[in-house]
Amino acid sequence: MRLVQVFVPQGDRELVLETADRTGVDYAVSEETSRGEFEAVVSIPVPPAAVEPLLSSFRSAGLAEDSYIVVTAAETIVSNRTTELTGRFGATRISREELQARAEDLAPATSTYVILLVVSTIISTAGLLLDSAATIIGAMVVAPLMGPALAASVGVVVDEDELATRGVVLQVGGLAAAIVTAALVGWLLRGTVLLPPGLDITTIPQVRERITPNALALFLALGSGVAGVISLTRNVGSVLVGVAIAVALVPPAATAGLGIAWGSPMVVVTAGTLVLVNLLSINLTALILLWISGYRPQQTANIERVYGRLRSRVVVLVVAIAVLSVVLGAVTYGTYQSATVEHDIQSELETMSDDPAFAELQFREIDVDYEPHDVYTGTQPSVTVLVERPPGEQEPDDFADRVRDRLESATGVDLQVIVELVDMQRSG
Repeated sequence: MRLVQVFVPQGDRELVLETADRTGVDYAVSEETSRGEFEAVVSIPVPPAAVEPLLSSFRSAGLAEDSYIVVTAAETIVSNRTTELTGRFGATRISREELQARAEDLAPATSTYVILLVVSTIISTAGLLLDSAATIIGAMVVAPLMGPALAASVGVVVDEDELATRGVVLQVGGLAAAIVTAALVGWLLRGTVLLPPGLDITTIPQVRERITPNALALFLALGSGVAGVISLTRNVGSVLVGVAIAVALVPPAATAGLGIAWGSPMVVVTAGTLVLVNLLSINLTALILLWISGYRPQQTANIERVYGRLRSRVVVLVVAIAVLSVVLGAVTYGTYQSATVEHDIQSELETMSDDPAFAELQFREIDVDYEPHDVYTGTQPSVTVLVERPPGEQEPDDFADRVRDRLESATGVDLQVIVELVDMQRSG
């Protein structure tokens, strides 16, 4: 429930009370004894869904613009009179005014925002280098990205250009700051005793997850945008939703920063693409869902203009996501192909170990060098195979070719095969 308190300017008392009567809400009038600008305070308990139509009624009736209307959340209202009101206003969303106020509150002061985001990025970068999912998730609790992501969409829908612009600037500037911070942290740590010598960041699972994204990554961003709007309009689970939005943005941005520190364009491009796709998807779903939820500008005359702007933004976002999704699709296909080749090689080696044609030889895969981007560059996969054999046994000169022929037949791909022969004995 909400408690709406109207500070009634001198001469507007009857106007306010008549409007409340027409709306069919209960109210109480308190005489105002302040310096004389207001003659009374009218207190009206209503469900959240009734706030917006009530405020619209006051404006339509001509309530002075310099009056105060205060909307507060009531923890508990003990009365059986609320049942009828709740039934009449059955919607669950909050009013436009509350939505705008919450969006403004969720977008913190610039200095606070930057400090929290930098701290979150530092922790996230450490989590990536340590391959610690728990550390990365913990860092997301600190990241204040939910506010700007939703503020931009709310500003567009309710026709508040300042709020929309601030949301966009905070998002773009914040993610740029995250990339720079991660690059700086990576540059400072690289080559120190805190990291293994010659560390290849692409071999770290948490980093690799962000540089080999697939089309399913869209669902995280789209779901985060939907959850963000629901949490904002219904005031539930904002902390957890904020974590989900941050997970979609900060770790990929930190990964792109590490790519800069390690001088790896591939890491920068793939992680940067993931950041952009997630950012645009969150904003797209927020815009659409807010409009579908019924939020409109305060001035009815502006609805058509705002709808036109909204439609243009949606088209731009959809086109941008579609273009970037081509990259995600390419990475998805490349990852699938490289994984398929590796799986087929492993399966064939197991078959060869059991094949009587190879006597007592045992085949072990040591390494398959075939990255997703190799699928498009035409780079030949390189396979290193360890073959265990009984002591003293010699293999024919064309043995490596025979192994390669078997593996190429299984994978359907031309391979470069290196065979390492090792004499093997097992104790009884």
